[in-house]
Amino acid sequence: MHQKTKEIQKRYDGFLQTPCLWKNTAVFDIDHFNIEPKSLKIDIDLNEKLRLGKYIERFVSFQLQNEKSIKIVAENIQIQQEKRTLGELDCLLLENNKPIHLEIIYKFYLYDKRAGNREIEHFIGPNRKDALIEKLTKLKEKQLPLFYSNECKAYLETLNLSSEKITQKVYFKAQLFVPFSNKGLQLKQLNTNCIVGFYINRKELIQFKECKFYIPTKKDWLIQPHSAINWISSTEFNKKSKDYLERQFSPLCWLKKPNGILEKFFLVWWG
Repeated sequence: MHQKTKEIQKRYDGFLQTPCLWKNTAVFDIDHFNIEPKSLKIDIDLNEKLRLGKYIERFVSFQLQNEKSIKIVAENIQIQQEKRTLGELDCLLLENNKPIHLEIIYKFYLYDKRAGNREIEHFIGPNRKDALIEKLTKLKEKQLPLFYSNECKAYLETLNLSSEKITQKVYFKAQLFVPFSNKGLQLKQLNTNCIVGFYINRKELIQFKECKFYIPTKKDWLIQPHSAINWISSTEFNKKSKDYLERQFSPLCWLKKPNGILEKFFLVWWG
């Protein structure tokens, strides 16, 4: 297998292995899309310059195309009012001939008890620039209601579809990270299985001085840590990570303990 194809396969497998953030309508009464993850040999060309969100959408498209019960009607549909773009529909599909509008999301969130007052408010982006509650609010108040706009209805008519007969669902996968001091955290509303690692700040690095480290590229944030990479020492990692932290960027990192155990964590600049 070509090296680039191997990398894409690892990322696709990592995407498949990422659990969905909630089940049924447990969050904001938003209906979650259910699909059984099936490991397949991926055979699509991907532009490496795509941002991660668009990269994930290609994975979802491949996954849907390989489901016998599903037929994709249209993808990445721009809804416009004259020359102004109101928004985009990620995917229209038929599942067992039933029409569904599907919004696709893949996120990385860190649990900070200081943020907000309830579980879904405690999850924030690695750089504190976005939060789960903000994304959910945007979904509920802007992205999903767009479907019932006159402009969207006009588009659907060109496909002989009616918004009243289409179910709206969200396909929301996420990797969640908890404080190192609270690695056994159990969630009540969200899926605890989404917790895949921990996060620490620079001061807490001292307890891992005997470990090896690796900083993957952002698209490799998708994959499970493995040993077939060039590990660096804690001293080298301290120097390399300093550049990220000075730019107020929290990198996702891999950790190899002396006993060979591999873990995934975020090193945050704000802790």
